[in-house]
Amino acid sequence: MNSIFNTQIQYLKGVGAKRAEILRNEASIHTLHDLLVYYPYKHIDKSKFYKINEIFNNQNSYIQLKGTISDIQIVGMNRARRLIATFKDDTGVMELVWFNGIKYIENKIQVNKKYIVFGKPTRFSQTYHISHPEITSMDDYEDMQHLAIPFRPFYNTSDKMKKNGLDSKGIEKLCFQLLSSYNPQIEENLPEYIIQQYKFIDRKSALYNIHFPQNMEMLHKAQTRLKFEEMFFIQTHLLHFKITNASKSKGFILAKVGNHFNQFYANHLPFELTKAQKRVIKEIRSDFISGKQMNRLLQGDVGSGKTIVSLLIMLIAIDNGFQCCLMAPTEILANQHFESITSLLKEMDIPIELLTGTTKASKRKEILKNLKENKVPILIGTHALIEDNVIFNKLGLVVIDEQHRFGVEQRAKLWKKNHCPPHVLVMTATPIPRTLAMTVYGDLDISLIDELPKGRKSIQTYHYNLHQKDKLIVFLKKQIALKRQIYVVFPLIQESESLDLRNLMEGYELYKIDFPPPHYKIGYLHGKMPTEEKEREMQNFIKGETNILLATTVIEVGVNIPNASVMLIENAERFGLSQLHQLRGRVGRGAEQSYCILLSGNKLTNESKKRIQVMLQTNDGFEIANYDLRLRGPGDMGGTKQSGLLEFKLIDIIKDEKMISFCREVASNILAKDPMLTQKEHLCIKSHLHYLYQKTNMYYKIS
Repeated sequence: MNSIFNTQIQYLKGVGAKRAEILRNEASIHTLHDLLVYYPYKHIDKSKFYKINEIFNNQNSYIQLKGTISDIQIVGMNRARRLIATFKDDTGVMELVWFNGIKYIENKIQVNKKYIVFGKPTRFSQTYHISHPEITSMDDYEDMQHLAIPFRPFYNTSDKMKKNGLDSKGIEKLCFQLLSSYNPQIEENLPEYIIQQYKFIDRKSALYNIHFPQNMEMLHKAQTRLKFEEMFFIQTHLLHFKITNASKSKGFILAKVGNHFNQFYANHLPFELTKAQKRVIKEIRSDFISGKQMNRLLQGDVGSGKTIVSLLIMLIAIDNGFQCCLMAPTEILANQHFESITSLLKEMDIPIELLTGTTKASKRKEILKNLKENKVPILIGTHALIEDNVIFNKLGLVVIDEQHRFGVEQRAKLWKKNHCPPHVLVMTATPIPRTLAMTVYGDLDISLIDELPKGRKSIQTYHYNLHQKDKLIVFLKKQIALKRQIYVVFPLIQESESLDLRNLMEGYELYKIDFPPPHYKIGYLHGKMPTEEKEREMQNFIKGETNILLATTVIEVGVNIPNASVMLIENAERFGLSQLHQLRGRVGRGAEQSYCILLSGNKLTNESKKRIQVMLQTNDGFEIANYDLRLRGPGDMGGTKQSGLLEFKLIDIIKDEKMISFCREVASNILAKDPMLTQKEHLCIKSHLHYLYQKTNMYYKIS
């Protein structure tokens, strides 16, 4: 990309310092390049004009009219306040109505002046009107006619942008100004043979026609070219990283399966491994003996047994004389892993340490000293493990659990812990559809645990509304009588932490009425509690001293308690699908039948009904993830958003599955022939990757 496009947006004619600040804050448009790729969300054919007397045949469709405003008045009070403009042409009269931005519109339009009006007409009483039409003076319209295109772009804008002349039409003007001035300087970033082979249009044409298409065919060609470009560079980046890492990074050979592994497997394994677990261990063993550094993603639904797999491979690393670390995203989860692994290894002489933000200074000093002296085979902790002062003697394996935001660049920091990089295993219980996995974790090999441990009963899911609360209370009391324990989870109200807490505490008081002490014992847990209190509440629940534990979603990554057989989710309609599935997976860890109860209000939106219906129909995490992806888009797939990587401008993860696979194939073929992108025809790819590295935090620096 020509460096001219790095120019700050304020220097584009028509912008200036004030508008530039608004564009930066409201639309993340900092440079000319940012505006260039600020694509319209739709195009509408504005080549045809209608008369007012033709509206009858076109009501509820977008139409364009020419006419004059003959009267302006503001009517109504408070919420009913609105601006009404009388609009007429030679065939009739209609009304233009604004309920918002009244002052702005009042200053913008004038009586007896000619305007172009665009919008969707509806009939009210005997009169047609258009609510919040796009309105352009005839003078401004004629100024734009040099565009000479019938399809007008529509851009996403905020209220603040609109108030400062940066509505869709304002952005359109700026884009035209940019393309008129700088289009010749747009450089090609794809090899000519790729463009020819796949019949793509050139980049200049693509960028012009994505904003101002000559016709629908050219718009389609522009979208195809730019979708390919968007995904191709992501895939090339990930695959190039994978190749260069493999070529540079010889991995430790962990060939020995020794005493620690064999002793644990023979004497301390709590249950028989599933076929899927055995398959995954075999895949990891293959990486260990390959001589190359392992970078592998282990996917497995909640309760599928990923932790036991990670422990077994850590024992292999220890058998080969290496240290291991397990990194979790929260202290609660780090503590869970520490307690779980300590319990599993209690009969074996293997020192295990826990390092988190709350570790006391004296203990931290002791851990760091022993770590450096190779006296700590297993270190468990939070992301603090990658801090510079944490120095291992011989780190051979890193396990990362549920660290969704731990991307390529961050994982690379771990390699600096050794002269030779450790093997890396990234674990996730968030089921990720194939196309998304290819994009988020494209630099990793993928293993899948696709079955639950033997004897594990499927969780039964039910939906109750508030009218059925009495019936639900009876069910819960029966479960407690059977010596079972119950989680009750309250949703987070993101706008206010104080409301979150109040919501939980009000729930606590209500549950005490339905489950009166001392016969019933109720505890509560939330993120703002001191660590000691949280620990005490969790221990009371673990020991069975508490019947019911009320919590915010902090429990989503909480401790596994086999005796907890009921997960009751209050206001279930407020949760996303992936989160509901994660919460459901907190129960069903024991041999007894477990239940997930979705408690909602009496009135539900269609979207909420669909989510609840999916939860009732299936326990399959991948099926749920695919539905969630279709429902919500990839922007925050159960927390998988990773360093901006999923902020696609044109690619649709669901609809463009074939395009994603195609881009990966093309990128793979190029890198197979030219892994370092040094051939003349591939220098444009390398140059653009370097530009993306400078421009975003999505890409690592290429050599």
